[in-house]
Amino acid sequence: MSEILLFSIIESPGHPDFGELYRRRKILEVRLPSIRKAIQALREQRPDYVVAEFFYGYGNNYAGANLGNLDVFLASLQKYAPDARVIVMVDKPDHPHAERLGERYPLHAILAQPVRAADLEACLPD
Repeated sequence: MSEILLFSIIESPGHPDFGELYRRRKILEVRLPSIRKAIQALREQRPDYVVAEFFYGYGNNYAGANLGNLDVFLASLQKYAPDARVIVMVDKPDHPHAERLGERYPLHAILAQPVRAADLEACLPD
């Protein structure tokens, strides 16, 4: 079996560190500090899984067309790695917005913060 490649997009200090879980499951984790870096990485690597936090755009930061921080990345993902499974972590008040994101782009799972390793492990392959 080939190694599973997972992108961790870590944009905030609230993103849990699941490095031990990934090592135990023999998943190769690529840590990316921003959406911009994640889009750049897509040009060179095709992830099997993506784990990222979703932040709803309450202000004008997202020009109205996008719901939050992940829209542009998810559009790029459709081009470069359409079979990648996306696991989104979200604060409870923003859960309805993440569900709307799931209507626009395929999401494998939406997990409410605080996310425990067991929550994430249930979304990963056996």
